[in-house]
Amino acid sequence: MAGAAEPQKRQSGRPFPPSARGPPPPPRPRFEPVDREKTCPLLLRVFTKIGGHHSKEDFAVRGKEPKDEVQIYTWKDATLRELTDLVKEVAPAARRRDARLSFAFVYPDKNGRFVVREVGKTFSYGNVRRLDDSKTLGELSFEIGDYLDVAIMSSELSSVR
Repeated sequence: MAGAAEPQKRQSGRPFPPSARGPPPPPRPRFEPVDREKTCPLLLRVFTKIGGHHSKEDFAVRGKEPKDEVQIYTWKDATLRELTDLVKEVAPAARRRDARLSFAFVYPDKNGRFVVREVGKTFSYGNVRRLDDSKTLGELSFEIGDYLDVAIMSSELSSVR
């Protein structure tokens, strides 16, 4: 057979077992990406606050959530960097050069009381990348119906308060 490589053989004539070495298999995505052309987006209710996160008591009464809400249509494969850029469009404080954004999911626990769980942090501008920039909602165990609370922090903002 021309062009076909024959496996190397031992002196006894038996071939060597396949090598365990070689390139590692490509990493599997931790969360399967969504086909955004075919998948309907979800409604994400985003609450922003300057200086820190809202407390769980702010969400205790349905219909009386904090007023600083933005509604975003997105997918579970949206990254925190994408969400940072969307928040910057509607929250002037998030556009500051030194702004840092902290993301938290707000959801009811098994007893129906709300929990605020921090899931990641980003910088407003991409010149300082964080590991959290590429985390997706799906990887962070976001469930449809959860709220997203975004704390906007900045050294200039905290000195004004």
